[in-house]
Amino acid sequence: MKIKKNQRGFLCKDGEYVRLLFPGNYFSFFGETIEIHPILNPLSSKIDFAFLKNDPVLMKELEVIDLKDNEIALLFEEEKFKSVLRTGIHAFWKGVQKLNFITINLDDPFIEEGIERSVLMKPEVKDLVASYAIESYQKGLLFIENSFAKTLEPGNYFFWKGTKSISVIKADLRQLQTEVTGQEILSKDRIPLRLNFVCQYKITDPIQCLLEIKDYESQLYIHLQLVLREYIGSLTLDEILIKKEEIGSYVTEKIKTSMPAMGLEILFGGVKDVILPGEIKEILNQVLIAEKKAQANVIMRREETASTRSLLNTAKLMEENTTLYKLKELEYVERISEKISQITLTGGIQIIDQLKGFASSRTGER
Repeated sequence: MKIKKNQRGFLCKDGEYVRLLFPGNYFSFFGETIEIHPILNPLSSKIDFAFLKNDPVLMKELEVIDLKDNEIALLFEEEKFKSVLRTGIHAFWKGVQKLNFITINLDDPFIEEGIERSVLMKPEVKDLVASYAIESYQKGLLFIENSFAKTLEPGNYFFWKGTKSISVIKADLRQLQTEVTGQEILSKDRIPLRLNFVCQYKITDPIQCLLEIKDYESQLYIHLQLVLREYIGSLTLDEILIKKEEIGSYVTEKIKTSMPAMGLEILFGGVKDVILPGEIKEILNQVLIAEKKAQANVIMRREETASTRSLLNTAKLMEENTTLYKLKELEYVERISEKISQITLTGGIQIIDQLKGFASSRTGER
């Protein structure tokens, strides 16, 4: 039997390994068999490796990697990723190709910096990796075995899916908003109303907010609800409507005293809507109409008084000055004459004679 240059042979007798055969021609005797192995491929033999490893000559020709249950290895040929090696013994022939191995302990979820992301995205590796993306407006909290490990800044993170559980909680650092809607509250004067309140805030301490506080959104909502009820209950309906803008300032200032312990910063708060029952709304409309009518009457009386005072002053001036009286009389005559388009005279020839006599007498006076 001929063993080629790219082959090696295992001489076996009665099924047991005897020695390694290098390239050349060989004859097998009774009970002997030769097992051929291409050296370009990983070693795969029917013979238990426990027997093979006892041959020092064979061991010099092989590169052996023994992986435990909690280990895997990345195989690189000529600096290029080849495959993932799982638990067990793997043997490769030396001198044919340049082989590199990266052994990974799956008890440690952190990935070595030397492993490129392109390798982690390979189909054979991808299923072994958990990836998390932290956006520019976020911070991440890394948990290993349900215990907080560290804070993650914006970026992409990869971890081995090994013997330990991995999870990441993301905190949104942008401006957030919560609304207290449809809160039914009694005012100080026992008038029922519904209130919609909006509050804007930011997370300033993700660790405190997400680790030390359970469901911070619900707790913030309850804080707002209680402060609103306390403050609105101390005001009458008229005060609520007048101080609508001040309610937001009071509530936010009150909440700020307790928010630092929650890792939150309150930015703004304000009343969005005040909703009154139908009958109360009708009463308020009637009051508003009455107020506007009263204001209109006051304005009308004020104008009438001013007009009467002006007429009185004019009458006094005309009484004291006859020339002014005549001028005022001519002014009114002029206004009347502007509205006359024609004059019709009745009475016959006598009126014409009278006009002629009137005109002659006026000429003589001149």
